[in-house]
Amino acid sequence: MTARETESWDAFWSEVSRGDTETIRGVTIAVPTDIPLIVDRRVQELQDSAEEDDVAELVSLIFGIDCMEQWRENGMGLTEFQTVLTWGLAHAAGKPLTFAEAYDVVQNGEGAKAGKAQPNRAARRAQSSGTGGPSKRTSNGSTGSKRKRSRT
Repeated sequence: MTARETESWDAFWSEVSRGDTETIRGVTIAVPTDIPLIVDRRVQELQDSAEEDDVAELVSLIFGIDCMEQWRENGMGLTEFQTVLTWGLAHAAGKPLTFAEAYDVVQNGEGAKAGKAQPNRAARRAQSSGTGGPSKRTSNGSTGSKRKRSRT
């Protein structure tokens, strides 16, 4: 009997998430298969922060506690870090990349965006899901102010 046939969520999710590991700069990490819900909230809260501790917090939520510090101590550089982050986020988004593919993404200036939806909420909302273009009005009735002329 497999975990998929049992009633236990934990057994099922353990089987689904595979539990693969990878060693990066001497640190064994679990290959991300999902992004913890708290990461989305923390990214929103910390999006304007350049504090190293904030970045380390997000990395620890994805790869494990003290991972960033250990990578730094083991000589990881910025491009290497960006490549690992791109690789991890792509795996977490369900769109796995090889390390070479993640490196190519970083070299092409796309950074950690691989496998992710558009990060800008306004940009996502500005596009129609059917055509990819701007959404069209749904009615002629105004839902805005009662101003007769525009301010321009």
